[in-house]
Amino acid sequence: MPTTTPPSSESVELPDCSLFTDDVVSDDLLDLIDAQALIRALAEEGIEGAKALLQDTARNDPKLAGRLAEMREKLRRQAERQLRRRMEEYDQRVERLELVSRKDQADIDAAMAELEARLKAARQIDLRRIDTGLLDEVRSALLLPDSDWIQAEARPTLLERLRALFARLLEWLRGLFGRSKKGARPSRKERTITLAGLAGSARTLGNSELGDALARLSPGEQKELSSHVSHTLEAKERDLQREAEEKRKQSEAQRRELEAERAEAARRTAADGDRRVKEAEERRLNRELKERGLVADQDGKLSVTYGLVERFARLVLEEETRKLPGDVRLSLRGNASTGVYEKARLRQPEEVAHLDIPSSLLAARLLGSKHIDEDSSYVYREVTSERVHVVLLFDKSGSMSEGNKLPAAKKAFLALYVAIRRRHPEAVIDVVAFENEVKLLDLLELWECSPGSFTNTAEALHTAHLLLRASRATRREVYLVTDGLPEAYTETTGRVLSGNLDAAMEHALVRAGELATVVPLKFSMILLRSEHPEYEVAARRITRTLSGDLVITDPNRLGVELLVRWAGGTETIRRPAPSGGTGEASRAPVPPGAGKPRRRKSDRRMGG
Repeated sequence: MPTTTPPSSESVELPDCSLFTDDVVSDDLLDLIDAQALIRALAEEGIEGAKALLQDTARNDPKLAGRLAEMREKLRRQAERQLRRRMEEYDQRVERLELVSRKDQADIDAAMAELEARLKAARQIDLRRIDTGLLDEVRSALLLPDSDWIQAEARPTLLERLRALFARLLEWLRGLFGRSKKGARPSRKERTITLAGLAGSARTLGNSELGDALARLSPGEQKELSSHVSHTLEAKERDLQREAEEKRKQSEAQRRELEAERAEAARRTAADGDRRVKEAEERRLNRELKERGLVADQDGKLSVTYGLVERFARLVLEEETRKLPGDVRLSLRGNASTGVYEKARLRQPEEVAHLDIPSSLLAARLLGSKHIDEDSSYVYREVTSERVHVVLLFDKSGSMSEGNKLPAAKKAFLALYVAIRRRHPEAVIDVVAFENEVKLLDLLELWECSPGSFTNTAEALHTAHLLLRASRATRREVYLVTDGLPEAYTETTGRVLSGNLDAAMEHALVRAGELATVVPLKFSMILLRSEHPEYEVAARRITRTLSGDLVITDPNRLGVELLVRWAGGTETIRRPAPSGGTGEASRAPVPPGAGKPRRRKSDRRMGG
């Protein structure tokens, strides 16, 4: 009878776990899409293909359509909340602007009221008792340079000086002869106040100086002083009014700008709502694709991964296998059994049928896991005595871009690669793409490669010879797929030359002779059908040098022909027989004079 462990404290109340479900529900969009269709769409059309597949599936699958609608509605609500937050921010900015505007207006109104009071006091000024609020204006008015009392005394003219001279001379003569009048000499008439010295300095009047200066003012000068003070206050009042008007205009401009920004933000948010939802949907799709390892970021862009190409290659193999005869299908599975097995780590999903459960469980426990995974899986793998090394030569010259030749060749090599690896997991497979230059590729690079320039068949054969001559495999095979003549060759210096078809052909034959020294060797050339008979003649010369097989086929049959050659079959496409004839196999040699007349060298097609 099962027992339960009581809580450590009576005050602790354990939750009722029966209220919670143990199921983990996923809301991923890709869970509702056919995996094989997704892999095919990604491999053939990229991210746009996956998007199109998602939309097409949603139109026919109500569950996916509902999940998409739910996600879009959630994104729209998020956009609406963001819009409300932005509108609230604009409202707060308008409110702050209104508060600042009201405060500035209140300060200006208070300053205007104070100036009005001071102006009223200035118009009724009593110089014997001046309001302290007017002291600065009175001091400034006393120091105005155009005031009557501030002007310096005018210098006497020449006539006045002569008169004064004669007057002093006459007074001296009278005193000399004792006739001068006794009494005080008349003094010069002095001005009431002279502040010219103060006006030219950078100082202000002190209280004692101010009182002394005001006491000396005549009534007219006092009236003039009061007028100066009033004018000063009126000028300050006008400046304050202009400042208030400028602030009001500035506040109105800021308010209009904020209202325009608010309206534009609302319009832009509403207009961009669908676009944002679409972008969020794309980000969701990209995230799920990356989580599944189907795409990865590369140079700021999403690109397919090696794992995706491997899965796509298996799909292509299954598709091509359905076109094969029954006996060839069996041979692709590998019927030659040695009956010797070894315990080894899991390498391919197909090996799960031979899982060693006890060893796998033990390895999982040692790794601290309760479940068997890829890291702890052991299988019984049959030990084969045959070691395989296959070189796939892939023509990616410019002419392969015509029609569907390039995609068909890529798919055919992907299928052949998986077929070899499925039957011989330890096989060495080299994929070599050639145009002017030759480059070794992996599956991802093979699928993403683009057409180049001219066909350098000689260098491709030379690369295959270098790869196979040091190989220790007991089965060595070369498959060459091309659509034209050898057009380029590489000199011993490494420089690539093109345009001389005869020289390119001679170099190709020389390199074919080198490759023929590799023993054992199985060579197969698959030539894509063309209207130029000289292409087949050149291909037969190379194939004959290597004692290999030549197959002339169409792009849509390329995968089948490669798989048949790998399985050891001889299937070919038969040409239509002339009227009354029995037909001829495409592998049969063509006499030099048969078919169309041989074109002149200058009439041969170039271009890769």
